[in-house]
Amino acid sequence: MSIAALRRATRETVSGLPREFWWLWTSTLVNRLGAFVATFMALYLTLDRGYSATYAGLVAALHGLGGVISSIGAGVMTDRLGRRPTLLVAQASTAVSVALLGFVHHPVAIAAVAFLVGATSNASRPAVQAMMADIVRPEDRVRAFSLNYWAINLGFAISSMAAGFIAEVSYLAGFLIEAGMTAVCAVVVFVKLPESRPRLTKTDESGEEVRLGTVLRDGRFMSIVGLSFLVAFVFQQGSVGLPIAMGDAGFSPADYGLAIAINGVLIVALQIPVTRFIERRDAGRILIVSSLLAGYGFGLTAFAGSVGVFALTVCVWTLGEMLNAPTQTGLVVRLSPTQGRGRYQGMYTLSWSVAALVAPLTSGLVIDRFGAEWLWGMCAVVGTVAAVGYGMLMRRLPAEAPATDPAPTDPAPIDAKPEVSPA
Repeated sequence: MSIAALRRATRETVSGLPREFWWLWTSTLVNRLGAFVATFMALYLTLDRGYSATYAGLVAALHGLGGVISSIGAGVMTDRLGRRPTLLVAQASTAVSVALLGFVHHPVAIAAVAFLVGATSNASRPAVQAMMADIVRPEDRVRAFSLNYWAINLGFAISSMAAGFIAEVSYLAGFLIEAGMTAVCAVVVFVKLPESRPRLTKTDESGEEVRLGTVLRDGRFMSIVGLSFLVAFVFQQGSVGLPIAMGDAGFSPADYGLAIAINGVLIVALQIPVTRFIERRDAGRILIVSSLLAGYGFGLTAFAGSVGVFALTVCVWTLGEMLNAPTQTGLVVRLSPTQGRGRYQGMYTLSWSVAALVAPLTSGLVIDRFGAEWLWGMCAVVGTVAAVGYGMLMRRLPAEAPATDPAPTDPAPIDAKPEVSPA
């Protein structure tokens, strides 16, 4: 592709999105620039504090448990109170809890605060995704989710490289930097982002109120949530199993930081062309391929013996991640009624939160008892199962998405004029 063609592709990818989306995108970028805890928690506990891999897995699992509990509550808050208040509460409380984590030393206190960090940091996800669906036209949503995912990984690529070296000097500095960046995100939300919740009655197309039970009875959607959990379990190993395995093999935090930074660098470099590739492609096929790349990308880690080979395996599963993230999120919005977006997004977020709970417990125990090779083999099996599941489920999905925005009671289209309150 020529430079002129690349510029044209970039311009077409980023054009036509509302100003509010770009402020939300900026908030996401700033937040990920300060990311530290999720990436280096395992190394902090095992190398700096001297705890076992099993304890590190337990703490990471408690971090995930906090996310499990907050996912549903945040989804309900997003629908009832609004997107903006939920974001403000989540980001402000995350900043406080992350800073606190840097000052506690007792193992029980570390576990308790890690649980709090997991709950507060995860609470913003349903609100972000619902707000994005509110303010972006349906035909632009996959592109918008891709760009937001690009911002996440641009920040992640920068923070991973920097945090690896910061960790060798002071883990506390990393905690405080993340707390400060999260506080900046809260300020951006407060100053620049209006409320986007549509003015709708809380009833779906059948006239029933959208409750959590409505989501749970939606068998097709819950099947997507289950498959999302399997894929999320595999991807969680990038921040849980991989650093523990590299640490056990004698690699330093900086080595892990450089290897995992490839993930963010590739996404930053390739997400825009990948976005153009997947926008008009069949979602089912993309999800099948992404599941296989994820599973076998981590499976290949069993053969890694140097930082370079670890980096090559990261390249494989990163491609799966680039395909999966915007496609999966777009599918969730496609299957969600407008007035229930918060609850549906909360349930989808729950799949990742449960994976963040299960993956650390599993990876720590498997590495301690059987060795890392068994963990990577399990990832290959799980990725294959997810691919088969997507293949079976997506065949039963209608060719055209069901209307995500039910007919409004007034003449104006729902997506045309979201409820906007002053910032």
